[in-house]
Amino acid sequence: MTESSERPIAVFDLDNTLADTAHRQHFLRTRPKDWDGFFAAAPADPPLAEGVALAVRSARDCEIVYLTGRPERYRQDTLDWLAAHGLPEGDLHMRGDTDRRPARFTKLATLRQLGRGRAVRFLVDDDELVCDDAERAGFPVVRARWAEQSQALREAQEQEGRT
Repeated sequence: MTESSERPIAVFDLDNTLADTAHRQHFLRTRPKDWDGFFAAAPADPPLAEGVALAVRSARDCEIVYLTGRPERYRQDTLDWLAAHGLPEGDLHMRGDTDRRPARFTKLATLRQLGRGRAVRFLVDDDELVCDDAERAGFPVVRARWAEQSQALREAQEQEGRT
């Protein structure tokens, strides 16, 4: 297959897009935030039915790519969670363990890299700033608004560059 004939890419965020983080957000309300506890609890995340269904449907005609702000050291937990909940196989792009840039910067950089020579059908993400920046860069966006919004998670994504 040549690049122009490859299937388009559908890019999915994880936290509050495919995985419900409500049960572990209390780790973000402490001072200092308990990041180890927050990420260690991720394997117990219930799946978000609307996001999972969209990923499964999208896999019929798109290559699935997962793009998360989770640190690289949680790769195996994340892969196990995806498999356990019947999500389609796909490349997993994670944040470097010491990268603290806001998600809108890290994700947009990866999205641009993915889009070089490939069509990006859409990005699915719950982070409004990530979605805004992706749209401004010309990428189609599906805003994942099916999980309860959390101020603690929003601050973690944008101010502390952790998820």
